[in-house]
Amino acid sequence: MPSITVKNIPDHAYEILKQLATTHHRSINSEIICLIEKATISKPFHPEQHLALAKRSREKTKKFLLTEKILQQSKEEGRP
Repeated sequence: MPSITVKNIPDHAYEILKQLATTHHRSINSEIICLIEKATISKPFHPEQHLALAKRSREKTKKFLLTEKILQQSKEEGRP
């Protein structure tokens, strides 16, 4: 099995890796391998799922009509 060496890891990144490894009950090496696997394994893209989610979102928000007048009024009022 191939191996790699990672040099010059920033201190803050190493501390986060240590915390993650501890949380997941792994060694730092095992945690890095897990993160690499997650980053390199592609997930299937299902357009129909995304379209269904978009449709549900539109249904939930269709009663909220956002007009240019409302936007301009909000800009003029500013933030609280």
